[in-house]
Amino acid sequence: MPEMLDYFAAKAALEWQFELGVDEAICELPQNRYAEDAKKPAFKMGKASNIAPMASVPNIFPAKEAAPDVARLLAAKCADLDELRNAMAVFELCMLKKGAKNMVFAQGSPKSDIMVVGDVPDRQEDQLGIPFQGEKGTLLDNMFAAIERTRSGEDANTGLYVTNVIPWRTPQDREPTADEIEMLKPFLQRHVELAEPKVLVLMGNTACQAGLGKAGVTRLRGAWVEAFGVPTLPMFHPSALLRDPLKKRDTWADLLAIKTRLVD
Repeated sequence: MPEMLDYFAAKAALEWQFELGVDEAICELPQNRYAEDAKKPAFKMGKASNIAPMASVPNIFPAKEAAPDVARLLAAKCADLDELRNAMAVFELCMLKKGAKNMVFAQGSPKSDIMVVGDVPDRQEDQLGIPFQGEKGTLLDNMFAAIERTRSGEDANTGLYVTNVIPWRTPQDREPTADEIEMLKPFLQRHVELAEPKVLVLMGNTACQAGLGKAGVTRLRGAWVEAFGVPTLPMFHPSALLRDPLKKRDTWADLLAIKTRLVD
C-alpha cells in the first residue's frame, strides 16, 4: 500500500500540479462525464506566504524532473530567512537528505554586507549543522578576521555570513553532481535575495558553478562579476589553500579587493 500523505503534503502537491496546468484528476472509478453539467474548475491557490504546507512529495512526481520546479516554488514563497530554512527542511526531493544527519543552513549575521558561499558540508559540518568547520573553518575565520570581519559580528560592517550551495553532506564527501547543484540553486538564489549582501563571495568550483554557471575558480578568481544580481568575487576555497599554501598570496589580494570595494 502506498504511503499516505498528510493534509499539508497533499495540498502542496495539488498546488504544484495546478500551477503546471492540471485541472482534472483520474479517479479510481470510472466517471460518466456526459451525465454531468459542464462547469469551470473552482480550485484556487492558497496564500503565497504559507510555507508550512510545503511538505514531502516524493510519491507524486519523479524527483529528477520535478525537483528544481518544486524548489523554485518553495523558495519563491519564502518571505524571510526563517521561512527559507523551514522550506528547505521539508524539501524531500533531494536524495542527499536521506543520508545526512543535519541540514547545514548558514551561520553568522545575515545583516553583514559580505555573504560567503562554499560547496558542501563535510562530516564535521554534517554532525554540527554548521558550515565551514575544522581546519578550513579556522582558516576562513582567520582570512576574514584580517579584514576585520567575524561570524560573531552583529552588524553590516563587522559581521560575516556563511553558507553552502548544498545543505546536505554528499556520500563519501564526493563532489555534487550538476543535477544536485541545479536542483538546489533556487534555494541559494532566494537565500542571497533575502540576505541582501553588498558583496557575494563564491568559494570554489561548486559555488562558481551554482552562481555563475561555470567552474574553473583558478581562472575566475580575482575578477569582479555578478551573480544573483550582486557584485561577486570568486575565490579559492579554504580547502584548496590547505592543499596548496602558495595560493594564499592570491587570496590575500582578493580579501583586500573586498575590503576596498566595501569602503568605496
